[in-house]
Order: sequence, then structure tokens, then C-alpha cells
Amino acid sequence: MTRLIVLLLFTLTWVAVTGSFTLLNLAFGLVLSGLALFLIRENVQPSRIAVRPFKVLSLVILFFKELALSAFKVAVLVVRPKMDLKPGILEFPLKVDRDFEITLLANLITLTPGTLSVDVSDDRRFLYVHALDCADPAATIRDIADGFEAKILEAFR
Repeated sequence: MTRLIVLLLFTLTWVAVTGSFTLLNLAFGLVLSGLALFLIRENVQPSRIAVRPFKVLSLVILFFKELALSAFKVAVLVVRPKMDLKPGILEFPLKVDRDFEITLLANLITLTPGTLSVDVSDDRRFLYVHALDCADPAATIRDIADGFEAKILEAFR
């Protein structure tokens, strides 16, 4: 049942990305999705990730809020006559420990203007994040921990 849902989601994603909602493109997307699932079948293991839909929705809302706020902050920084930036890389201690959660957190950070996930430590305890303005690294770490990381833990545990 789960594979059927993933197959349908992949197919719908294909149709949405191509922008062609014809029957032929839908069939092609279905075949392509089936082939993709067939190729990765040995690497996909059933997971026991608990998903809380309302908490996931809360995470999505937080992301869009942070996206808008960060875009505004970066725009203000860029249009100032004197850009007083202190860029830097900070070491973010991870509370999330599953690959899925670390990847999601890193992607959310990267998609937010002004920050970029650079690397994960070998022991998976730290995420290295480049910040456009790293004047107060403790505040940046606190914002990520209380924001994205807390919402990920709520949504998937």
C-alpha cells in the first residue's frame, strides 16, 4: 500500500513538474515512477517514522514564515548603503539524529535566504551552517533550535 502511495506521489510530482496534464504524460510519469521505485527497491526499507499531519503543517507554515522574514532581512541588508555584514560558519549541535531529520533540517536551512548548510560532522552531532550575518552566533543557533529543529522533532517523533 505504501509503495502505491509513493508511486502515485511520484507520478503527480512528475506531472506537476512537467506542467503537462495530458493522459500520455500521466502514463509516462507512472511508468517512469515505477521504474524509479524498481531501481531503488533494495535501498528502501520500511520506516517507522511517526508522522503527525498537523505538526507537519505547522512546520510548513513556519518555513514559509521564516522564508518571508529572511528574504526581507536579506533584502534590507543588501540595499543598505553600508553593508555591515559579519559572515561566518557556525557549528549547530544537532538534537535530530535520523538521516531523514538531518536532511530535512539542512534543506530547510539552505532554502532560507541568508543561511546555507555546509556539512554534517562525521559523528552526525553537528551541522555546519554558513550565515550571511553571523554577528550573534548564539542567537542564530537558538533560532534554528527553537524553530525548525523543534518543529521537526514535534512532527516526526
